[in-house]
Amino acid sequence: MILCGHRGVASLAPENTLAGLREAHRLGLEWVEIDVQLTRDEQVVVAHDEKVNRCTNGKGWLRQFDRDELSRLDAGSWFAPTFADERIPLLQDYLALAARLGIHVNIELKLYPEDDAERLCRRVSEVMTQGAFDQNMLLFSSFEPDCLRQLRVLQPDIDRALLVERIPDDWQTQLQQLKCTSLNCHHRHLSRARAEAIKAAGYRLNCYTVNHTSKAATLAAWGVDMIFTDTPQDYLTTGSRPC
Repeated sequence: MILCGHRGVASLAPENTLAGLREAHRLGLEWVEIDVQLTRDEQVVVAHDEKVNRCTNGKGWLRQFDRDELSRLDAGSWFAPTFADERIPLLQDYLALAARLGIHVNIELKLYPEDDAERLCRRVSEVMTQGAFDQNMLLFSSFEPDCLRQLRVLQPDIDRALLVERIPDDWQTQLQQLKCTSLNCHHRHLSRARAEAIKAAGYRLNCYTVNHTSKAATLAAWGVDMIFTDTPQDYLTTGSRPC
């Protein structure tokens, strides 16, 4: 089973930053997961929260900042003084570094109530095209089926994952209609029977956010392909990496 660093390596570096990506590389991870949103001037940035308050020294709605304004915010000191120079990265810069480091990236398209799915998908697609990134190194995911439908048209060669908390009863129909290759779900709402059914139907199954090695071992036994974790170092330093 693959270990995927959640938002980089959220326990060791400020989340969704280049420092977190470098930490993932230091640990030898093959995958990281990140979130992307749009700025006021439609630049795609790597950030999770609707507001910048928690993870920067700024305040306000992320969508109301332009890229230049965001670039002046300190996105690292909240985590530790040694990360004071970290900034909210552009998606293109994050993917360029990931490519150099040989790390796969699960890109979650993050939409809040006032966001426009079409605009976000269009701009993410433009980043993919302009950067000429290796499509086999990427996975799109979203809680919004409309995002996945649009990405199927805009970037058909990049795999897609339906992101859910609780797995719906019509999961297979949704995956078929959206032409997804994977289902990403919350581990707390997964049963062995449902995991086996998803795997038997030919889909990859990924679980978030798994920070206990005993739970990871159980999921591995159920056939889960990948877990998102804030603490991949726990698996690597104790020798209890799930397989």
